[in-house]
Amino acid sequence: MSKITRVLLKDYVTGGHAQLSDFVVEDVPAPTKDQLKDNQVLVRPVYFSVDPYQRGRLSGTKDSYVASYEKGKPITNFLVAQVVASASSSFKEGDLVMHNDGNWESEYITDAQNVHKIQPKQGIEPRDYVGVLSMPSYTAYYGTMVLGQPKKGETILVSSASGAVGQMVVQLSKAAGLHVVAFAGSDEKVEHVKKLGADVAFNYKTCGDFLTTLKKLVPQRIDIYYDNVGGPYLDAALAHVNDHARIIICGAITQYNIDSPDQAYAIKNITAVLVRKVRMQGFIILDHMESHHHAEFVDYVSKLYAQGKIQYKTYEIDGLKNGPQAILDLFAGKNV
Repeated sequence: MSKITRVLLKDYVTGGHAQLSDFVVEDVPAPTKDQLKDNQVLVRPVYFSVDPYQRGRLSGTKDSYVASYEKGKPITNFLVAQVVASASSSFKEGDLVMHNDGNWESEYITDAQNVHKIQPKQGIEPRDYVGVLSMPSYTAYYGTMVLGQPKKGETILVSSASGAVGQMVVQLSKAAGLHVVAFAGSDEKVEHVKKLGADVAFNYKTCGDFLTTLKKLVPQRIDIYYDNVGGPYLDAALAHVNDHARIIICGAITQYNIDSPDQAYAIKNITAVLVRKVRMQGFIILDHMESHHHAEFVDYVSKLYAQGKIQYKTYEIDGLKNGPQAILDLFAGKNV
């Protein structure tokens, strides 16, 4: 009997960082096409995505914007898969599909309505659907272009600028004619961000006092802050914004791995929202996956990417059995 590999959550991660012991990697009997019911497909994942929002899904919390994983059940996330067998008229063997909440299993059966076919595009590879055309890239597009409402000549500050979201924010901002100031957590990442087109980039770990650095590097103040990190960096940005600035709250990675709620960072400069007439808006991109903006994003970014006007660097780990380590690497900042 043939076997497949799958990754399960063993224990909830309620404080601090996840450990390999929180996961189980096991081999189990493979599903077969004989097990398919009407309108189901048997798929074989090719590329899995690993994303920061998964930290919340590991916690077991009941009040988050997306359901937690279940202990003893496979991890799920965005993935690209190939159809192995189909009991649906919409799909045939060999089709490439996206599943926005697909199982971390080397093969599995799902309802056909859960997947959608990938349409071939010039210059686009299957892996690009969990890369340059992935959920994080759409997050960058939606936050920057739809919520940020950029105007040529404005200044944007981008946090975690070499990450999956940040690197796209930098490039989309340059394409929109913005002055881009970016920060990242290593000299290597800073150099990468500069190559992507950032006008100014710096290492927040070695720059000294963060607000002092902002005042020196951005004397004109900030019109848009794309926030992936929260905490003291959001606080500093609030202290250095222009009137009518837009602050896009995409993530708060500095706060994800605290051991208890009383360790959360307390924002001190919130009155700047009033005084500077700031619009601060959080968003969850999962709410907008079916929006017309998604089609706009795919068309716009596909063209820029195929023309070589957008670069996209990925960090890849081979083999599903290494999935837990990929999650750990993400939160340890080892990925690009």
